[in-house]
Amino acid sequence: MTDTFPRLLLAHAKQRPDAPALREKEYGIWQTWTWLHLSEQVRALASGLAEAGLQSGQHIIVVGDNRPRLYATMLAAQAIGAIPVPLYQDAVAAEFVFPVTNAEVAFAVVEDQEQVDKMLEVREQCPALTRIWFDDPRGLRKYDEPGLDSLDNLVAAGQAHAKSHPGFLEAAIDKTRTADVAAMFFTSGTTGNPKGVVHTHASLIDRAGAGARFDKLSSAEEVLAYLPPAWIGQNCFSYAQWLVCGYVVNCPESGATVTIDLKEIGPTYYFAPPRVFEGLLTSVMIRMEDASAIKRGLFHHYMALARRVGPALMDGKSVSALDRLNYRLGDLLVYGPLRNTLGFSRVRVAYTAGEAIGPDLFTFYRSIGINLKQLYGSTETAVFVCLQPDHEARADTVGVPIEGVQIKLADNGEILVKSGGLLKEYYKNPAATAEVLGADGWYHTSDAGFIDAHGHLKIIDRVKDVGRLLAKDGGGPNDGALFAPKYVENKLKFFPYIKEAVAFGDGREKVCAFVNIDVEAVGNWAEKRNLPYAGYADLAQKPEVYELIRQCVEQVNADLAQDDKLAGSQISRFLVLHKELDADDGEMTRTRKVKRGFINDKYQVLVEALYGGKSEQYIETVVKFEDGRSGSVSATLKIADAKTYPAARRAA
Repeated sequence: MTDTFPRLLLAHAKQRPDAPALREKEYGIWQTWTWLHLSEQVRALASGLAEAGLQSGQHIIVVGDNRPRLYATMLAAQAIGAIPVPLYQDAVAAEFVFPVTNAEVAFAVVEDQEQVDKMLEVREQCPALTRIWFDDPRGLRKYDEPGLDSLDNLVAAGQAHAKSHPGFLEAAIDKTRTADVAAMFFTSGTTGNPKGVVHTHASLIDRAGAGARFDKLSSAEEVLAYLPPAWIGQNCFSYAQWLVCGYVVNCPESGATVTIDLKEIGPTYYFAPPRVFEGLLTSVMIRMEDASAIKRGLFHHYMALARRVGPALMDGKSVSALDRLNYRLGDLLVYGPLRNTLGFSRVRVAYTAGEAIGPDLFTFYRSIGINLKQLYGSTETAVFVCLQPDHEARADTVGVPIEGVQIKLADNGEILVKSGGLLKEYYKNPAATAEVLGADGWYHTSDAGFIDAHGHLKIIDRVKDVGRLLAKDGGGPNDGALFAPKYVENKLKFFPYIKEAVAFGDGREKVCAFVNIDVEAVGNWAEKRNLPYAGYADLAQKPEVYELIRQCVEQVNADLAQDDKLAGSQISRFLVLHKELDADDGEMTRTRKVKRGFINDKYQVLVEALYGGKSEQYIETVVKFEDGRSGSVSATLKIADAKTYPAARRAA
């Protein structure tokens, strides 16, 4: 049987012992772990953890970047019936207190000195956290803390235990059941404390298998694991599907080397949120602006052809023989080298999820021959709910329900899901569990949307965030008009110059917005125009930058005017914030979702200035620096008006 993750591991180790399972780049050289080597590491770690006192049903924290021994630790914990709980490696120590306390954690395995320091700080508030092991010993030689030790020593102790207890691993794995809890993932906590989402081996393997069959994945795939393992999206792609399919997972040397590592590995199966695709395209466009006139002309000529012909070719539609010939020439001169520069030369399937992706961005990648698609899911549904079939990828939908999924819409437009991948429960939170998981087996997603004529799901916004506008005098053309803030924010973020946006309007007479500029894109734009600036805050308040952002806002308004339901959501006034929204300042989650309510309260003076008709407003904000220190930034922010458009008339 291969109905648990440790059983899947043993099956791969038996059937293909010398095949590569993992690769890790260390000091510039890729080191390969075979399935047999991985199984032996898991054997040692499972024995070591058991000897240290980790028992079935207990939780163990795992914190760090994607590393083979951290993956092996999760497998080892599952092998003895314990439950790995991955946490975000970029979280500050205070953010660990609730998960550690809530899950009653006594054991933690972390990557390096940075994470050890956080755990030692957390231990002051969580005295039950008695044992901490680290993977990377650099900087830790002189640490003398009770319960702190290296993974090397844990492996050595486990190897000794395994020798004196032959068959221990197999016997432990034999006791595991598919209905046992396999892992717990904490939600991002946009409105309060995060919730521990409990998943079984059955739920995770069910969805991993369904996704693999949908895209015909095999053991031949190559994956680059560079996103946080605590994000269930990364965990499903580089852990659950990895063990189901048996493909190779590659771990970059560091976050700074991901772009280089991407080109070296040449993944065949790729997954990233829209912001990663935006960043890659922004870097390409910046480089093209610095290229010679001949190269720029060639690029723009063939990209115009790609936008016209590329998506049709990707969708399997017919194009003229001349266009096909010209596209092949463009592939030789532009598209092929560009895919190689991006590291996408071998990509067979690429997915984006987490946020809406801009139509232009989506079209760009598909037009140059990259099979970029969208999917829909969440932590509670083990990710795979809707996926886009090949030849049916569109920017405005998230795909069709895949094998084993049922979808229906509640009266208020909320999307309800039933599948084999649903959470077992929210840990120690029966009230929250009952709120989202009905007795009839339907999971309430809290997302509003609808199924279009082609059977594809369209997402509008979170149900709780969909509001209504109110005219100033209690009546008027906007009175009762639909307001979907996330929809408006995403349309703003489709522009390369806008990194984040927060829209306000529910219960108000008009829509106003905060904007964060993308400092790299806008900085490059400014430099081309010989516009000097001293840092983010200075650049953000330049009149020329405000005019640039105004053009983006008014383009969004023009687009919204074409939708009779959302025409009232056009942005009347906006300002560019003096600082970037940051998870460390509590303004965003670790998955970069804005905490709209928190931002509204924190920047209430700016919201009042927008709606009070002011032309500028002074603001002073407390910020947290990377080294943990606190400080403040202040600025007088300009407030600008934007042109709005009459709603387009629909033909009867």
